[in-house]
Amino acid sequence: MTNEKFDLLFLCTGNSARSILGEYLLKKIDPLRFNSCSAGANPTGVINPLVQRVLNEKFQISTADARSKSWMEFKGVHFDFVITVCDNAKESCPIWPGQPIIAHWSSPDPAEFQGTEEEKIHQIYEVALQIRRRLELFTSLPLEKMDRLRLSEEMTTIAFQDSSV
Repeated sequence: MTNEKFDLLFLCTGNSARSILGEYLLKKIDPLRFNSCSAGANPTGVINPLVQRVLNEKFQISTADARSKSWMEFKGVHFDFVITVCDNAKESCPIWPGQPIIAHWSSPDPAEFQGTEEEKIHQIYEVALQIRRRLELFTSLPLEKMDRLRLSEEMTTIAFQDSSV
């Protein structure tokens, strides 16, 4: 690993919720060390408005530039890390150039949440907290000093941290 910023891609199916949460939470947690972006296998074309509310109101993160996009937009881009956040994306994850370290951090799908708007917001907030905790663990690692095998092992271990959502 180099001393430059690390490029990280969050992947999901629709790129409307979990991958957006990952992208924007990482931008807030560690903007000096990471360039983060997100994409989907079959993007919905819209960001879940309740996800935007959670990021805006609960985390004070602006999502004014957020958009749902296809992973084809990043074809040929060399990432240091690719994190899938839904099982469908894990199964259909393409081969990325440059051999990024790939991890799977599954989280519940906000599109499937039931209940009132406030109940859905609470459920989305719980998913965001899960993703944030994983990112805090990840960003606390001495990435510049770790080899690929150790990084891959640590990222797999992080997937099972705070998986109570």
